[in-house]
Amino acid sequence: MKQTISGLLSVSVSAALVLAACTPATPVAAPTTAPKRVVYLINGALGDNAFYDSGKAGLDAIAKQYGVETRTIEANFDAAKYEPSLEAAVDFADVIFVISYGFEDPLKTIADANPDKVFVNIDTVVENPKSTITSVDYIEEQSAFLVGAAAALATSDTSIANVNADKMIGVVGGDSDPVTNAFLFAYENGAKSIDPEIVVERKYLGGAWDDQGRGKQAAEQLYDAGADVVFQVAAAAGLGVLQAAKDRGLYAIGVDTNQNDLQPGHVIASDIKNVGGTIERVYATIADGSYKPGQILKYGIKEGGVDVDFTSATPVLPQASIDRVLELRQQIIDGKLTVEVYTGE
Repeated sequence: MKQTISGLLSVSVSAALVLAACTPATPVAAPTTAPKRVVYLINGALGDNAFYDSGKAGLDAIAKQYGVETRTIEANFDAAKYEPSLEAAVDFADVIFVISYGFEDPLKTIADANPDKVFVNIDTVVENPKSTITSVDYIEEQSAFLVGAAAALATSDTSIANVNADKMIGVVGGDSDPVTNAFLFAYENGAKSIDPEIVVERKYLGGAWDDQGRGKQAAEQLYDAGADVVFQVAAAAGLGVLQAAKDRGLYAIGVDTNQNDLQPGHVIASDIKNVGGTIERVYATIADGSYKPGQILKYGIKEGGVDVDFTSATPVLPQASIDRVLELRQQIIDGKLTVEVYTGE
């Protein structure tokens, strides 16, 4: 199925809005007083083609734009490496962008002990006693709601190859944690906003974020149960979900970056979390002196932090379905549609 030119334009506009919201308009050199050493510290590892790699792209962008020296420190999901990685980051850098799942308390302690350093925690809220950590809190429910709507439209459309008559979709989460569950909660709500009879089945990987084999197996179980579309919220393990979609001749939804062409013709959309754009945007405020420590920055679709992306060389959804989701997207931006936020209840 081919997208119309108007559809391609609408998706291109969507991508342009995200880029404009998260990136400084004019490349400039950092002032001589701006921090010159930056670390990107992650609890996991690069190579996921998603969340962690998006942040690395942002780090590379500020290195090029501002001429700063950067390093990436990967803890590889090893708890024994978390605190030493923090210490290494502080020894080298003036600015530390950190994804601190699993080591929030050591982060607070080290931030309190180093008030001269800039700590920006990404994707969760971490508040230390000295209020020096700034946190970026994405409103991932907005984008997940939209891909849930897209999945519902796909499973309801038997003109799409191999879609069965059952209205069932699935989702694979890397673990049952607040951020992952926020995605899953909104995905289900988005699907049911299209059709309350849609069935949404979940599978969790128990923290195996880097195990593509387990991701693939979980997706296969969902496809065998009758799901036509499976959303992957599982970092590198999610690449196994995309592979399963191809192997079964069915469909998946990507996460964090545009994964639509990783398995051409089998990924209907991607739920974007613009970690790289966030790093660019926040560093720009550090460079120009407007940065304020201790903030909680809320980034949704309007702010360019999350989005839905249908751009693909091999589109799956009919243009009418894409347009319907983009209409919902615009309603969120305009404040006409409020997406319920996950509270853990």
